Amino acid sequence: MFLREVRRNDEPVANEDAFPWSLPFVRAFERLQLRAPVTFFVGENGSGKSTLLEALAVAADAAALGGKEVRDDPTLGAAREFASGLILSRVGRPRARFFLRAEDVFGYTKRLAREMGDLGETARGFAGTRAYGYIAAQRGALSGRYGDDPDARSHGETFLALLQARIVPKGLYFLDEPETPLSPARVLALLAILADAVTRGSQFVIATHSPILMALPGADIRLFAGGTITPVAYEDVEAVRLTRDFLNAPQRYLRGLGLAPNGDGDRDRSDW
Repeated sequence: MFLREVRRNDEPVANEDAFPWSLPFVRAFERLQLRAPVTFFVGENGSGKSTLLEALAVAADAAALGGKEVRDDPTLGAAREFASGLILSRVGRPRARFFLRAEDVFGYTKRLAREMGDLGETARGFAGTRAYGYIAAQRGALSGRYGDDPDARSHGETFLALLQARIVPKGLYFLDEPETPLSPARVLALLAILADAVTRGSQFVIATHSPILMALPGADIRLFAGGTITPVAYEDVEAVRLTRDFLNAPQRYLRGLGLAPNGDGDRDRSDW
C-alpha cells in the first residue's frame, strides 16, 4: 500500500463559508486511515464520497484519464481547494497514478483518437525519412493498446479496455463509480481486473454503488453518512441489502411504487 492515511492540516481556511469548506462533510473531515489495498467509498448521492475521492486524486498528483488534467479541469475546482487542506501519509512511490470518472471516458477516447490522427498525419509528412519509423511506432503503440479506432467500441468496452491498458503493477488508482457504463457481466470482469492488479501490488480507492464490486474479498468498505466515515460490513451496506431484497421480492417493491401488474399480467390500462 502506498497511501496509508489522509488528514486535514492545521492551516486556517481563509473563508470557511465558501465552497467547498461550507459543505458539512468537508467541515467535519479530520482523518481517514486506509487499511487495505482496495478501499470502497459507499453512501448516498451527496454524502461526500466523490468529493473526498477527487481531493485525494488531486493531492496525490494523479494523472487524469479524461479530457483535461486534474490541475486544469474546471469541474475539479472544489477538489483542488479541498486538497490544499489535506496531508497524505505515503509509503514508497507507485509506478503509476491515475484518476478516472466514468463520464471522462468519452473525453479520453476523443483525445486518443486525435493524437493517433495527428501522429498519422505527421508520419505521412516524414515518409521516406528516419523520423517516419519513430512516429509510426508511436502510433502503432497506441493502436496496440487501445485499438486502431478507439471510437469504434461501446462505452463499456472502451472503459474496460482503457483500464486494462493503463493499470500496471504497483500503481495507485482512484476510480469514481467505474460500474456506471458497465453491464453486470462487465462489472464482474472489472472485479477480476481489480483482484489481479492487487496481487501485483496495486492500490485502489473507489467510490461505488455496485454490490458486485463491493464483494471484492479483502476490501475495506467505508460508509459516508451524516458527515462521518465509518467502516461497514458488506452485508450491512444499504445498496447490498436493497438490491438483494428487490431481487428476492420485486413485486413487493413494485406494489409499493404503484407499478405492480394485475393478476392477468397486464397493467390497469385506466392508469395509463
